[in-house]
Amino acid sequence: MDLNKAQREALLSKIEKAVSEKFYDPAFNQGLWEQIVARNRERIVNAASTEAFEKSVADMLHELSPKTLGLLSKRTPINPRNAINASFSVQRVDDGLRWVFQDILPEGVAAQAGAKSGDILLTAIGKEMRPASQTAGEPPFEMSHEISMTVRRGSSDIQYSLRTGDPKYKDNPYSDLKALTASTLDGGIAYLRVSLFPGKIGIDFANELDRIFQGPLALLDRLIVDLRGNPGGGIGGLTLMSYLTPDRLPIGYSKNRKMAQGGIHPSTLPVFDRVPRSKLAIPGLALKFMKKTSVFLYTEAQGSKAFRGRAVILVNEHTSGAAEMLTQFAQENRLATIVGSKTSGRLVSRSATKLDAGYRLIIPVAAYVSARGNQIEGNGIEPDVAVPWSFADAGEGKDNQLAAGIEQVLR
Repeated sequence: MDLNKAQREALLSKIEKAVSEKFYDPAFNQGLWEQIVARNRERIVNAASTEAFEKSVADMLHELSPKTLGLLSKRTPINPRNAINASFSVQRVDDGLRWVFQDILPEGVAAQAGAKSGDILLTAIGKEMRPASQTAGEPPFEMSHEISMTVRRGSSDIQYSLRTGDPKYKDNPYSDLKALTASTLDGGIAYLRVSLFPGKIGIDFANELDRIFQGPLALLDRLIVDLRGNPGGGIGGLTLMSYLTPDRLPIGYSKNRKMAQGGIHPSTLPVFDRVPRSKLAIPGLALKFMKKTSVFLYTEAQGSKAFRGRAVILVNEHTSGAAEMLTQFAQENRLATIVGSKTSGRLVSRSATKLDAGYRLIIPVAAYVSARGNQIEGNGIEPDVAVPWSFADAGEGKDNQLAAGIEQVLR
């Protein structure tokens, strides 16, 4: 059902108020925001359809912040890393530019449908899929949908169907999958694929990580952590950072608008230095950190591990959020060699403000700053060893970035 004029006016008023009160930017200009709203008001309030309303709001938010603000509903298409647990690269093939499957996260939607790295996307839901340019963004997909696809693999066209998940978290919708996959590579190398950091606190993630490092990977003295295609998530990555160092080290902190504008020193922030292993700890955490968007993170001091000092982290342009936080921490403290391509540079704390008619406004409320004062948002992380992904190798079933990681960790 289309929204009526009164509903559109009410939604716009709530959006205007939420941005004014919560949007993170030390240089936020209230007058400029009011001008942007005024300039777009008539088009939004008088939109001819719900789709036109959503597009008009998106255009308005884009004027203030092109990447970090967004209107979300159950109909909103989202990036493929969250929707189908896969990412795409734009490649030039015989008939022009095409999206090509790059990262296929283990046991995710795309993997279960049979997708493989190097598959060339031809159609989705009966529509031809072509990027407009070499720098075009990835194609988004709706949640809770059946998506028929046709891809080219080698000289054959293959059809398969993907079913995106029913989102567990409305504020951060994604198709659920296995977060951790561990194995042993030739040469006795521990390989850990981290597909995402599920949950806001990451209790289950931390317990599974403990099981892996105390079990299958306990005695191995070389480690590769694969963060390619990882869209980020919650704070569970703190546990993985802790396995990379025996010490209690500062990681970084989140800085909100109040802290930035008031000159508040990070040493005064509350400290979070251990992911609890039981949900019984949640009430205590809720009391300690209630309504706080700025906290300082420290590692857990896990003690000595066989692979310390012999670790590689694989990243690419689809590595973002909490995965970038982990990568930066390892690089700044020389705990691992970073191999792959530059990360996406997308790491701010976001909050979802409930509106009406099933809408939520996703607002950045704090920026992440490392203990050494470096900010990832808008910058990304350059690898120590740059290895671009090879579409040609993927088509032959090879992983050139993993091969480079193995070479590095065996040195």
